[in-house]
Amino acid sequence: MAALADKTEIRRDQLCVKDGLIDIDAVEAAVDNIAETYDPAGSKARAKLLNVLKSVVEEGRQRAEDLLLDDGGGLKCAARLSSLQDCLIDVIHSYAVTHVYRSTNRSSGERMAVAAVGGYGRGTLAPGSDIDLLFILPYKQTAWGESVVEFILYLLWDLRFKVGHATRDISECIRLSKQDMTIRTSILEARHLSGDVELFDELERRFDKDVVRGSGAEFIEAKMAERDTRHAKAGGTRYLVEPNVKEGKGGLRDLHTLFWVAKYFYRVKTVRDLVKLDVLDDKASKLFLKAEDFLWAVRCNLHFLTNRAEERLTFDLQPEMAKRLNYQKGRAGLKDVERFMKHYFLIAKGVGDLTNVLSSRLEVENVKSTPGLSRLFRGELLNRPLAIKGSNDFLLQKKRIIAARDTVFEDDPVNLIRVFKIANNSGRSFHPDLLYLISRSLKMIDADLRANEQANELFLEILCSKRDPETILRKMNEAGVLGRFIPSFGKVVAMMQFNMYHHYTVDEHTIRTIGILSSVERGEFAQAHPLSHELIDQISDRQILYIALFLHDIAKGRPEDHSIAGAKVAIRFGKRFKLTPHQIETISWLVREHLTMSIIAQSRDLGDPKTIRDFANIVQTPERLKLLLLLTVCDIRGVGPGVWNGWKGQLLRTLYYETLPVLNGGYNATALPERVEYARQSLAETLEDWPKEKVTTYLDRHYPPYLLRTDLIEQTRHARLIYEAERGGMKLATSARTLAFEGITELTIYAQDHPSMLTILAGACANAGANIVGAQIYTTRDGFALDLINITREFDIEEDELRRANKVANNVKQALLGGVPQTKSKSIAVGTYKRSTKAFTVATEIVINNTLSNKFTVIEASGKDRNGLLHDLAKAIFALNLNISSAHIATFGERAVDVFYVTDLMGEKIANPTRQRTIKKRLSAVFEPAEKAAKKAA
Repeated sequence: MAALADKTEIRRDQLCVKDGLIDIDAVEAAVDNIAETYDPAGSKARAKLLNVLKSVVEEGRQRAEDLLLDDGGGLKCAARLSSLQDCLIDVIHSYAVTHVYRSTNRSSGERMAVAAVGGYGRGTLAPGSDIDLLFILPYKQTAWGESVVEFILYLLWDLRFKVGHATRDISECIRLSKQDMTIRTSILEARHLSGDVELFDELERRFDKDVVRGSGAEFIEAKMAERDTRHAKAGGTRYLVEPNVKEGKGGLRDLHTLFWVAKYFYRVKTVRDLVKLDVLDDKASKLFLKAEDFLWAVRCNLHFLTNRAEERLTFDLQPEMAKRLNYQKGRAGLKDVERFMKHYFLIAKGVGDLTNVLSSRLEVENVKSTPGLSRLFRGELLNRPLAIKGSNDFLLQKKRIIAARDTVFEDDPVNLIRVFKIANNSGRSFHPDLLYLISRSLKMIDADLRANEQANELFLEILCSKRDPETILRKMNEAGVLGRFIPSFGKVVAMMQFNMYHHYTVDEHTIRTIGILSSVERGEFAQAHPLSHELIDQISDRQILYIALFLHDIAKGRPEDHSIAGAKVAIRFGKRFKLTPHQIETISWLVREHLTMSIIAQSRDLGDPKTIRDFANIVQTPERLKLLLLLTVCDIRGVGPGVWNGWKGQLLRTLYYETLPVLNGGYNATALPERVEYARQSLAETLEDWPKEKVTTYLDRHYPPYLLRTDLIEQTRHARLIYEAERGGMKLATSARTLAFEGITELTIYAQDHPSMLTILAGACANAGANIVGAQIYTTRDGFALDLINITREFDIEEDELRRANKVANNVKQALLGGVPQTKSKSIAVGTYKRSTKAFTVATEIVINNTLSNKFTVIEASGKDRNGLLHDLAKAIFALNLNISSAHIATFGERAVDVFYVTDLMGEKIANPTRQRTIKKRLSAVFEPAEKAAKKAA
């Protein structure tokens, strides 16, 4: 073991030795014993060697995890694991060349160096990281070299490592590095592990001379383009609530890219070298190391926790990760997991700041190419600062805003707000030196500046800008200015809400909603939001809407309901910014009621006159109705991809159009008979091709609610469906149609009425894999039911969706005929999730209300959503001898809110307190886990 012994002294200084991950003396002794006891190349020796190394890996990794949990050092853990891997590879390589393929007289071609490349080359590994190796040869491959490489790789594979490898001579490494940027990047990080040091040194020397020198601009362009593509693929924002620690924006790969670029262009080896070159200051370098250590701690813990190379911080993993990283619940009411994720997003923001500063600095230094301009033109003309109209404190240089002097913020702190107004007006970005100066000047944003009228006026101009307020507010937020200038907003910066409904942090969501409003105002959503497009020009004070959106979630994370607390913040905000009493009152009201319209639209019967009157009493004026609709659309759309759909838009439009006449002094109880008669006459006119007596008979079958709530075109379609069914002697008919604009598919079912109708329909839809989002049940005077079931779309192509809808409708028909057996709830596929809900605890609440409707008792059942919930709730309601008139289904991530309008079998409300308690108890049990319910029943 002479070769291994020569390396032992080096390895004793490695982290894996110092921190007790490996006892190199014991490993050396064990390997020596194997070589002396067995034929080193034999199968028994190999099996013994494999067992020894498996023990080393298992014990070493366990020790690394224990140390990580003890000291929390992410970089230390990654370095320990890398060092452990170094020792293993050196042991295997040394055993192979010393004992298995021993040669006393090797030729000059029988030399080899083993190098770590890529992430492993940096000397850091996560538990599930790939092991990237480069076997360096002096010339072409030989039989001896091929055998050694095979021996090393097969042992590593048998140890369950994921190994990426290449075997190349030096010339081939250089040639491929010039052609392929991925290979170039991996060799940039190469690190010698074992074997011929001179070969490795020669590769480094030639790589630096033949590849790196003079190609900085090319490399940086490629890495920045690669980063942008990766960001777009990962979601385009660092504020996703289930971030990818490695590939996401603000993650480890961004730090790696940052250092690759710096190492390549500035020819440095460490972050501290960048400080010496004045590329980064001491504060920035400390932020780099802090971010790297934190992200490695998260990534290593994530791999240890899942026992796989998991890179996403999914909801089900976040609570356990918070515990492993020793986060505790904060005073402000944040959960431990929310405190952990807030810290994560602040670190991700810091990574973004570092990356942007270096990227911008490289651009300033003419690293990036500028097509069509000569070097002289770039150097002389673009470097000359240009004046900015209306400002003596800031200039333009290379289309970037710079400070006219280093004391620009000391001279006038208002400039900390004014500079963003200049950026908004000019559409220009900031020079990195200016960003750095802003970050150093944040302490100047104090009570005096917050009270400064000019600064406050400038901020309102930015917030309500007709240009691009979203971009400027995001720049202010990332620079740290927004949170300090508006302290209440600072409390929600990087704050996540631990639920599946919200896709972004609170600050990112807020800024996105303002961007959506700005897009509506610019006419960009004319087709997607026609009513919003129509109303945006009708509101009398657009400033109210922008401020209300900025404040609507500003009180998140407080013990008090955020809508109520936010309304109080809005009053203080309005006084500080010298808003009028009318503006303050309206903004405060909008913040307090910002969820009201969404809740009513999705969970109330919009055909019930009392629903509309109650909502009208809350809104009070047409102007407020318009403002609330616009705010609601922006709020829902800003939650995240897939949350907004046409069905929600249709519900909001219906609520708006039903409420507006009430506010304008329209519909009232005395006009109801006239409205019913008008609806009857209108339907009769559309059925003029029917025999007169059939028209009269048909109209007499329907109760007034159907005639008042259903669109005339829909009434006509239903009439013809029923007519054709009865002419064919059928008492059951179904139809399906797609509603592209609403984003749903509608099933129409005509059948003999039955109290368990909704239960049967829900089960049939579930068996067909259809997710119900709304149900309206109409009964006729002759004992039939006309049910409208809305299900989510599955296909974008109309023909495919219609084909699927007809299959669902056929499944419903078979169920009503008794051909499809009722399934247990656990087999029902309603509401299949892409993300697990196991991590969430949702309180169950059953509310019974007799004031929301004049005719029905309204049961609101809310709790943790699951497959088959609607079916089970409807089944329980049927078992309670209740008739369901309509059902309204809404989901908010992991929370479901199912609302039923019901009566008893006599058509009366449920007023008896004892019966109400029974209903609550039975429906609460539906939300309990199956095993808990079984135990309770036993």
